[in-house]
Amino acid sequence: MYVADSRAGTPDTPAASAEGAARPRAGRRRAAVAPTVLALGTVSLITDVSSEMVTAVLPLYLVAGLGLSPLGFGLLDGIYNGFSAVVRLAGGHLADRGGGRHKWVAGAGYALSAACKPLLLVAQTLTPIGLVLAADRTGKGLRTAPRDALISLSSTPETRGRAFGVHRAMDTAGALLGPLAAFLILRATVDGYDAVFLVSFCVAVAGVLVLVLFVPGGSAARAATPPGPPGPPAAPRATLRAALALLRRPELRRIAVCATLLGLATVSDSFVFLLLQRRLGVPDRWFALLPLGTAAAFLLLAVPLGRLADRAGRWRVFLAGHGALLLAYALLLTSWHGAALPYAVLLLHGGFYAATDGVLMAAASDSVPKELRSSGLALVQTGQALARFVCSLGFGAAWTAWGDRTALTASAVALALCALFALSLRPTHRTPSAEGLV
Repeated sequence: MYVADSRAGTPDTPAASAEGAARPRAGRRRAAVAPTVLALGTVSLITDVSSEMVTAVLPLYLVAGLGLSPLGFGLLDGIYNGFSAVVRLAGGHLADRGGGRHKWVAGAGYALSAACKPLLLVAQTLTPIGLVLAADRTGKGLRTAPRDALISLSSTPETRGRAFGVHRAMDTAGALLGPLAAFLILRATVDGYDAVFLVSFCVAVAGVLVLVLFVPGGSAARAATPPGPPGPPAAPRATLRAALALLRRPELRRIAVCATLLGLATVSDSFVFLLLQRRLGVPDRWFALLPLGTAAAFLLLAVPLGRLADRAGRWRVFLAGHGALLLAYALLLTSWHGAALPYAVLLLHGGFYAATDGVLMAAASDSVPKELRSSGLALVQTGQALARFVCSLGFGAAWTAWGDRTALTASAVALALCALFALSLRPTHRTPSAEGLV
């Protein structure tokens, strides 16, 4: 993969013309990936090793270790995945308002999440665990939009799908290593869960240090953004009113509505792994390895699907990813118990994330001006996070009341209906290099 000159910090050198930014020079076979993207990818890789160590053992720790019911776990899982929604808008606004605070707002989020890891050592009941997870997700909420804004500002419109794909691939490499590290720690120590939480904290601190030392600030990324085709009119000031007014833009509004609707039927990863464990009778000691399948598929497919989104259309790839998730649900609902079942489900699950996570942010970036890039991405992320929070609560309640099979059937039907509606609301904006979002 070609990496741009570190002095420029962008996919094109300073001498590149506007025409060169919009159309790659002859002989260049691969678009550049900015050093900022690679540095952020390294931070995310290290941080995901830390967070996925905890995520891999958390469902079993709470359900088997502390004896929580599916409803109680659904509440905590909803907090873990959805609480960040209340602070994403604040994080995005703070990053934009300073004109160059993207790095430092993201850094505060990474530091807060790191500080929460050792607190899991002393939290033993529902309330303190919920508070720790809420604080951890607050950190995630603060950092996600500024980080994605830095990636977007460091990339050309034609290569944003690939840039997000590279970042998500590096991020997922950490998600692949995290459960493996947790598995090895559990097997090698007596107080396995405590050791996992302590090592996770040390790794998270390393990620914060890499961010501080190697990632340029938001102002540097903004200044280095290469010239390209004119986009939507720029907002003069990064005010809260201007950020909320972004929803008046038809393209961004469609993206936000579709992401929110589809999030209402997206079952949490932890529930998917618990369902798979029950279907196959996986022993508890092997449970931490299930996320490896999803992470491996995500890692392998993130960059190819990001490139495909740049060429064939981001919205098409985004909806196809939800089709893969629907197939995974269908496999879990069948009576098939073959040896290939876990591989098929985890492949589809990882493919879903590869086709939606970074692709959605690349799609939303095309409809948001630079001055409000972090705020605009936060709007989309907030709607999606709130929807997944509601889904976790609803799925946990349905599992407790009617059983896991009925709960998953309802989620599959809801996902199919939401996908059909999202197809009718598809955005019409076109990226400079291909068919864009159509």
